[in-house]
Amino acid sequence: MIRFMQGRTLLLVRRMLVAVLAALLVACSATKFVPEGSYLLNDVDVKVDNKQINKEELKKQVRQKENLSILGFFKFHLAMYNLSSRKKSNDWFKRIGEAPVVYQEFQAQRSVEYLKVYLRNKGYYDAVIEDTVIVHEKRRKVDLKIRVEAGIPYRVKRYTYRIDDPRIAPLIYADSAGQVVKNGDIFDVDQLNKERRRLATILKNHGYFNFTSDHIQFVADTALSNKQVDLEIEVADADFQQQTDSLKHHRKFVLRNFRFNTDFVPPQFLDDSEQLAYDTIFEPPYTFIYKDQLRYKPTLLENLNRMKDSTYYSLRNAEKTFRSLNQIQQFKLVNLNFEPVAGLGNDSIGVLDCNIQLSPAPRQGFSVEVEGTNSSGNLGVAGNLNYQHLNLFHGAEILNVTLKSAWERQEAMISNNALSFNTREYGMEASVTLPKFWAPFSADRIFSYQVPQTVFSTGYNYQRRPDYTRTITNLRLGYQWKSQSFRTNYLNILDWNYVRLSAFNEDFISSIKDLYIKSSFTDHLIMATNYTLVDNTKNTEKDNTYHYFKWSIESAGNLLSALVKLTGRSKFETVDADTGDQLSYYKVFNTRFAQYLKTDFEFRYGYRFDKFNSLVSRAFLGVALPYGNFDVLPFEKKYFGGGANGIRAWQVRTLGPGTYKASEDEYPNQSADIKLEANVEYRFRLLSFVEGAFFLDAGNIWAINSKDNREGAQFKPDQFYKQIAIGTGTGLRFDFSYFIFRFDLGLKMRDPSLPAGKRFIWGHYPIRNEHFNFNVAIGYPF
Repeated sequence: MIRFMQGRTLLLVRRMLVAVLAALLVACSATKFVPEGSYLLNDVDVKVDNKQINKEELKKQVRQKENLSILGFFKFHLAMYNLSSRKKSNDWFKRIGEAPVVYQEFQAQRSVEYLKVYLRNKGYYDAVIEDTVIVHEKRRKVDLKIRVEAGIPYRVKRYTYRIDDPRIAPLIYADSAGQVVKNGDIFDVDQLNKERRRLATILKNHGYFNFTSDHIQFVADTALSNKQVDLEIEVADADFQQQTDSLKHHRKFVLRNFRFNTDFVPPQFLDDSEQLAYDTIFEPPYTFIYKDQLRYKPTLLENLNRMKDSTYYSLRNAEKTFRSLNQIQQFKLVNLNFEPVAGLGNDSIGVLDCNIQLSPAPRQGFSVEVEGTNSSGNLGVAGNLNYQHLNLFHGAEILNVTLKSAWERQEAMISNNALSFNTREYGMEASVTLPKFWAPFSADRIFSYQVPQTVFSTGYNYQRRPDYTRTITNLRLGYQWKSQSFRTNYLNILDWNYVRLSAFNEDFISSIKDLYIKSSFTDHLIMATNYTLVDNTKNTEKDNTYHYFKWSIESAGNLLSALVKLTGRSKFETVDADTGDQLSYYKVFNTRFAQYLKTDFEFRYGYRFDKFNSLVSRAFLGVALPYGNFDVLPFEKKYFGGGANGIRAWQVRTLGPGTYKASEDEYPNQSADIKLEANVEYRFRLLSFVEGAFFLDAGNIWAINSKDNREGAQFKPDQFYKQIAIGTGTGLRFDFSYFIFRFDLGLKMRDPSLPAGKRFIWGHYPIRNEHFNFNVAIGYPF
């Protein structure tokens, strides 16, 4: 199956290369489908003389844009369209290509008008816009040049309020620190609207349920000299739109009752017989409406209701309730409706009832997954049998049980079967997730944004590799919560891993010449506490940029070290069989436990030029320090370089550490304690499901432990920057919806294992096959 897929993929690659070459040949006839007497819009260039004005936003106002291009000059999709037949209206090349953009004069005029409106909204009322059309008669193309002289913007001289309702004035004045528009700012309509929304939100969070941004108007006096504006914010009364003699002030609302319908069916799907089948439980102020049997404990729903945290209605608390009900994964649909209660309250205070409509999701389910895997650059196939129970004890507890089986093509260390699926893996994982902070103390202030989750998990994994067998038993107790819409926190207070190694290939053991590496291949116990913070704005920001930040810190062995010392346990004494050194360490469950401190930083930044072109960069720094009971870092915690997700010009685990170069007969597991890496990748869409990329990778790994005696492996502050490896290359990605199949061809540019002064490949050595590395992987590298 894999060979078949590779064969089909290689055939597709060849066809694509032919298409690209053909596109290059016809690129000179880009006006093939441009009507006679018309011109192809070749280039649109917008220049502005003020750096404070967002040039990308200006470009969005242009009504007609040139055809999409790759690398800023090659209009590949137009070229593909031009390969199509004149006789066929919808052939394959027309579907994957892009029709030529024919220049239209009225669209250029509309662009100028849109730019004027945009600049006025940004405070530049005296902006001058000139558009110039450069015609290339022979090529039947035109270039549109737009030059913007912004001029001096209008600024806010004085910012005052006029508030009809004296009761809401203190709320607005109290939050002056959060004011968006301030004296001296540019008179920007977008900022004014942002200020309106901010003020409306403040009042909604303090009980004013019916207050909207329509109650807020801005009155600007632009008659002052020196382009200054007197700005007054008018906050109108409740019935400001009605022509009445006496205005009514805004009313604050209290919440009276909460009605949970846990078996809600939208009205269009509800018949009369179902309406009669519902039962009700009254527990004032709560009412629970259900069918047959209440699926959830009432205390669960009461605890998820954050609206009770305030006496008056609060938009903030309503949003917290909505997020919490969605987060627990119990419902397909969540609606919150508020109804003013007629006849209750007075002119100052109103009363609301809240109807919470919940459509339950299926309670249990099985699934079977067959997936491709990519572990450190080694491809494989895995199968999972999953069982999930969404409401185990009627408190929204989620049980997940997974049976796993995997086969992987592992790089064999000694044997010659590197291309076979020589690694087997079997395992079981089980977890229970609770929708609360399970602890002997309260921490509501920490989890103010969203209800936290407590996760208990355990697992057993058996791995049979060509050169050894490994079993891993783990137990974990941790918490997950969001502190902002884009920020997720993971805290594992107990992360227990018991690793046993057996069935070693004697040739494999004898091939490990470095004793530091060899000592990490022993049975060990890891009892760690770790915390991870992830910021990911990719799905929250509306502009063309996003970032991803991840910070992890892990400490292992300190609690066990303290316990064995407090209990007076004796150290285990032995002699190292290879060096003859006397070893002394503690054991727990007859196994030496690891002790280390490890931290990682990763940052990614993405920029989308348009729907077909993007640039993604990544930086990574990781440091681990082993000490105490086990002064060698466990091998699964070490860093390595190279591979499909690292510096792609090197095979996985063949780079570094430092200037070290392993001999050909040495065990290729070049790992260490420090990792520094940076990557940048330009991605461009070729066809509907095929994406191309150019990339540049740099970095290396180093040893921090003095026991590592590999030559050139040690990290030295005055030398490490001279030991950076650099690779470049190109690749293709095939998006099959469920997964992305990726090919990357890396080329070494700078190899730190070469002699100093001759580490750059180009210019010192002829390019040979050994300088290339071909990676096959699943998913994006970052």
